[in-house]
Amino acid sequence: MESKIILMTALMLIAGLLFGRIGKYVKLPNVTGYLVAGLLLGPSVLNIITPDMVSGFAVISDIALAFIAFSVGCEFSLDYFRKVGAAPIIIAILEAFGAIILVTGVLLLFGFDTKLSIMLGAIAAATAPAQTIMVINQYRARGTLTSMLLSVVAIDDAVALIGFGFATTIANSMGKADTNVFMSILEPIYQVVISLIIGFIMALVMKFILKFFHKHSNRICIIIGMALWTYYLADLLNGSCLLACMCLGGVLVNIIDEIDDVVEVTDSFTPPIFMIFFVISGAGFDIFALKSIGVIGLIYVVVRVVGKMIGSFLGGKLTHQEEKICKWLGPTLMPQAGVALGLVVVAGSVVPDYASQIQTVILCSTFIYSIVGPVVAKFALVKAGEIKKVA
Repeated sequence: MESKIILMTALMLIAGLLFGRIGKYVKLPNVTGYLVAGLLLGPSVLNIITPDMVSGFAVISDIALAFIAFSVGCEFSLDYFRKVGAAPIIIAILEAFGAIILVTGVLLLFGFDTKLSIMLGAIAAATAPAQTIMVINQYRARGTLTSMLLSVVAIDDAVALIGFGFATTIANSMGKADTNVFMSILEPIYQVVISLIIGFIMALVMKFILKFFHKHSNRICIIIGMALWTYYLADLLNGSCLLACMCLGGVLVNIIDEIDDVVEVTDSFTPPIFMIFFVISGAGFDIFALKSIGVIGLIYVVVRVVGKMIGSFLGGKLTHQEEKICKWLGPTLMPQAGVALGLVVVAGSVVPDYASQIQTVILCSTFIYSIVGPVVAKFALVKAGEIKKVA
């Protein structure tokens, strides 16, 4: 069994590298190539990576998400926020609730069940930063749109969790006289607060440890250990693992002078982890489920993106951002994966009669967004002039 895992790991790395290069030749982001490699190797096509293997590599996905969140948090410099003010927070709230309100409203307009519409609307708020971050890193995108995007996707996780918490409260209280609304409202607030506390404390611990270790090799061990420890503690205490890791990076960037070295060290060992993560994500998609997505799925896929585009446009105008931010931020917020897939389980327990339908819609939309999203993000960044040379 161990030798098979080793073989599969090698195969995923080589296949990811090969398809990433093919993607580059046809002007697609590397991450799209990784996802296609996983799709071809997975159960939907060649079945070399079986469903059991996809489940077995789930820990790699957790590790990758921890470092993605940490990297996003490292962009949370207070110097930057002093310069841009509350704009990222306002935009993140408006783009998230733009998706929630529009998806819920359109589904209700088409006559779908109220609870089902509320749950899908709440999940629509979540945005996965992984694909977009990979596009930014691959093409070395730089500029005001890129900076705003990194800030918004980091805040988006917290906004999505809070919005989903309140949506769950509303859905649970419908038709139930004995629902403790107060405790239901407190639950998402607790998740955010405990995650921030964990991230803050672990950042202080990490700063203390880093003072005694300056070699590149030692700092790799510290960064891996602290990021995974933060992720574990957040999971243990029922917080948001991603938000806690974001907070770890966000606090660290503001309390140490050597943050550039920490980011450089992180970037030196994460590429293979991210590659395996995206190949596994591609392998986990059931391409045959696309045919069963139905009208509700098509509405979700289209209306969610429209909601985020409208919300980010209004947020940009309200906070007096540059025209390129107002126009092109929305399309970069298309991808949806980690947080949304986690919320599917909770939504299914709230509306068990629709659990299967919710899972099908979110899995299919995740597949569509994961393939199309990086391409659209690259296009938007090129149009905004923040990818100077497309190779």
